[in-house]
Amino acid sequence: MVSIADVASLAGVSPTTVSHAISGKRKVSDKVRRRVEAAMAELGYLPHRAAQNLALGTTRIIALLVPDIGNEFFAVLAKGAEEIASSRGYNILLCNTGFNHEREVLYLEMLRGRAVDGVIYAAGAEMTGRELTRLLGAIPLVHVDEEIEDSQTVAVVSDNTAGGRLVADHLLAHGHRRALILAGEAHLISSTQRVEGFLSVWNRAGGSAEISRGTMTIEGGTAAFRQHSRDILDKDMTAVFAINDLMAHAAIQELRSLGLRVPEDVSVVGFDDISLAARSHPSITSVRQDITGLGAAAVEVLLDSLEHKSAMEPHREVLPVTLVMRESSGRSRTGPGTVAAAAGTADA
Repeated sequence: MVSIADVASLAGVSPTTVSHAISGKRKVSDKVRRRVEAAMAELGYLPHRAAQNLALGTTRIIALLVPDIGNEFFAVLAKGAEEIASSRGYNILLCNTGFNHEREVLYLEMLRGRAVDGVIYAAGAEMTGRELTRLLGAIPLVHVDEEIEDSQTVAVVSDNTAGGRLVADHLLAHGHRRALILAGEAHLISSTQRVEGFLSVWNRAGGSAEISRGTMTIEGGTAAFRQHSRDILDKDMTAVFAINDLMAHAAIQELRSLGLRVPEDVSVVGFDDISLAARSHPSITSVRQDITGLGAAAVEVLLDSLEHKSAMEPHREVLPVTLVMRESSGRSRTGPGTVAAAAGTADA
């Protein structure tokens, strides 16, 4: 097996000089570099990437923690992160935490014990900044999509508050004044911001709303909706604002089971604008996030810090959102009470 010492001997230089010529860490003359390259070619020597990285004090690996890779949102975010990482010579280690605190802790402990240059963290379970610091130590960290209130680092997020306001404006413009909000779990700051943005506009216009919380999955949306399904009927609610598209899809299915039509009886608006929103029947009005951009921007921030060997100053990078209007929202024309009564009579 050809070694770096063999290359050095043939090129008439020291092994250290060969290492510098390969890595570029220190400048060598063009003449010496050509001798080293000629010796490598003659001997068939291929530099070992891992050894180079070790010598340079880097692994060229960053970890990406997401709560649910089965959710298209996080798959697209991961793709955006991977494309930028790959273009800059880094690899992504993907960790799927399943919204589970114990699994997140296990992954974070593993990452601290293994060689990664940094971590991109999309929080799913309840976690504190202090706990993150304890688990990761000095490993550079960037939050993406979700913030943690007391974490002193960079967060790359969407303008969730503005997105909530867009939904409220849209529903108010179509005559709605009573709504059910399907929110995420209380520790998720993104969900809180979306609800607060919505209510800041909705309440000012004299609207009323009920909030039901659940996991940000189809199953969570179904369970959250069922907790307040009678309110849709008894309180004559004509709109549902779901905190993501999976919950919005679940709401549409549940409304159908009650004999209600979307949007004729109840309008539904989601958040994220994953491909399900356009494919659903009816297609779902949704707040569009730049999902690919979130992953890409988080990696750019982390790699810029790593490559310039500079500490990241805590700050938020906020990406804009837009409302994509589709079939699931409009003015309620009949009101659910009438439809429910008719359905009840037919069942009787």
